[in-house]
Amino acid sequence: MKTIFTLLFAGIALFGTAQNYVHQALILNEGYYDYGASEIIEPVTIASYNPTTETYTVVATLDGMRFGSDMIISGDYYYVAADTRIFKFDLNTHALIGSVECVGVRNLAIAQGKLVATRGEYLTTFDSYLHVYDANDLSLIQAIDVANGPQWATQNIVIDGDKAYIAVNNGYDWGNEKGIIGILDMNTLTYGNEIDLGVDGKNPDNLVKSGGYLYSVNNKDWSGSSVSKIALNDLTTNTLNIASASTGCGTSALREDKLVYQISSEVVLNEFDITMMNNNGPVVGFDLNYYELAEDTINNYLYASSTDFFSFGEVRVYDALNAVVTTFDAGVSPGTIVFDVRSSLGLIENVQLMHVYPNPMTDNLTISTSEAGTVVLTDLVGKVVFSATTEGFYTMNVSGLPNGNYFVSFTNEANSTSVQKVTKQ
Repeated sequence: MKTIFTLLFAGIALFGTAQNYVHQALILNEGYYDYGASEIIEPVTIASYNPTTETYTVVATLDGMRFGSDMIISGDYYYVAADTRIFKFDLNTHALIGSVECVGVRNLAIAQGKLVATRGEYLTTFDSYLHVYDANDLSLIQAIDVANGPQWATQNIVIDGDKAYIAVNNGYDWGNEKGIIGILDMNTLTYGNEIDLGVDGKNPDNLVKSGGYLYSVNNKDWSGSSVSKIALNDLTTNTLNIASASTGCGTSALREDKLVYQISSEVVLNEFDITMMNNNGPVVGFDLNYYELAEDTINNYLYASSTDFFSFGEVRVYDALNAVVTTFDAGVSPGTIVFDVRSSLGLIENVQLMHVYPNPMTDNLTISTSEAGTVVLTDLVGKVVFSATTEGFYTMNVSGLPNGNYFVSFTNEANSTSVQKVTKQ
């Protein structure tokens, strides 16, 4: 287990400053659907990975969904796009808050309390490729039809101020791919000012923002790939071809001022300098065929998943020097990975709120505090083993617990929390 947890909160106690930290990484395992047999072999699941305790837990299963396509975090909730529905979950408890039907849903974004959903599906024509929902209750606010919105299948979304930029790729109509970035005004929900990326900018698969620019990684007609740069101030574009093969589905990510990407069937990662608009060549340290790439900006880590799409999934975490920090098993086809970043404000080192002894513990564990509050003992997966209120002194019987590591936390009436790792032996 890493020592990040102890060091983080000790630092807060010493210096009294709040820091951001990754509370959990959420992984959308897309599962395996046998199209020949029309059968779900491996269901879509959502998992939570705790980087402090290095524990991986499946927190939800989306029964009946053939695949998952996107996941985003907003406030105390996260939203998942899967096949024919959009799901809303509580970020802390992973309880399902609600869902709404949206056939062909692909990607999601939230701004001004509105949830934007793009749509597209193979051999399917829709009368609307862009839906807007109320992020609170998932009621449909507007289905922007093809007469007033995108005329072809849409995918990635980037929010910048009061504008949503929509990648229009028609990627499910082979040989008729489009290269358009559409603009949705989030105030009026009017769509217009489409940006044409040109013949080399067709089929934008990924869309990201850095500084005053948008960057799209394009798969063209699946026989080549390119990167387009769009200036947000005047919407001018610049496209550069990067390979004579596609980058696959989602195998690219922004990493500081570089785009890292992988060409289909290759086992190396390439790096593209978005400032200079040129390739830097393969990146040392990567030697697998990856499916999803995602940057943890807090720790400067890169999460990279791999899978055979039907039997296994794995995630490797690389540091800034591209050394493997850790590896963990995931579900089949681990796709979207998002990070639950929180502030350490209010979390203080145990010596300020409580004294815990003995540690290691055998039969009993005593928590001594200077005020009233709630004490909770959890295992490394986050399961609550014991919970009680205390007026300042509490002893719990732990003789029946399995040997191993646990976390004991104390939260006072002002909602300040103290956490300490303890060992049962």
